[in-house]
Amino acid sequence: MKSYQLIHQLINLVEDLEAENQGREISIQDFTGFLLNKVGDPVGNIVNKEVRFGNSNNAALDIAYQLDNNIGRLFVFMSRYAKSYIKKALEGTPLQTAEDFTALATLLTHSNLSKSELISYNLQEKTSGTEVIRRLIALGLVRQWDDVEDKRSKNIAITDEGRELLFRVFEYTSYVGQIITGKLTVAEKLTLQYLLQKLENFHLEHYEKKSILNKEDLKKVAEENAVAGFE
Repeated sequence: MKSYQLIHQLINLVEDLEAENQGREISIQDFTGFLLNKVGDPVGNIVNKEVRFGNSNNAALDIAYQLDNNIGRLFVFMSRYAKSYIKKALEGTPLQTAEDFTALATLLTHSNLSKSELISYNLQEKTSGTEVIRRLIALGLVRQWDDVEDKRSKNIAITDEGRELLFRVFEYTSYVGQIITGKLTVAEKLTLQYLLQKLENFHLEHYEKKSILNKEDLKKVAEENAVAGFE
């Protein structure tokens, strides 16, 4: 029974909690708080082991299993899963990448945008974002014209062909969304959405302010977060 070890850990934790509360009946709320405290304890070894890791370097494993690092790694994996699913959803269409799809979908919700606005909305580097726009224009899915007020700027908008293509693709990208959320319950999805939106707000602020431009900025923001986490 693969879950026996987990059950054994839970029993031991219940015994630890009972020892701390001699003579008092403990509730599920008590145990939830106790468990969260144990999970947050770097000494507590309750984190699920990563199946991709070996065991030849304990120092590296200790770093990898730190809570923030563990979450970061899972984000990377989720992103790669999502990209692979989106690529399958785009098969048989002129759209090559997830970036092609998101650029076109963003334009669908605007009458028009400047190229720089679209690139910024999709959190892209200028070079890669420009290449995506060039590709969509060449395919006839996006049109461009000179900005009346600023001749150096180009406005872009989705074409009828681009709109028609998107609505054909939406059926399959909806399947992608359902697969990405796995077998989470509605309550779990709402909790995840809340937490991800909270993270999005944090990161978008730094993105728009361009406050993380180098290694020194990474260290500064990380240290500020660490301090804020104890307040």
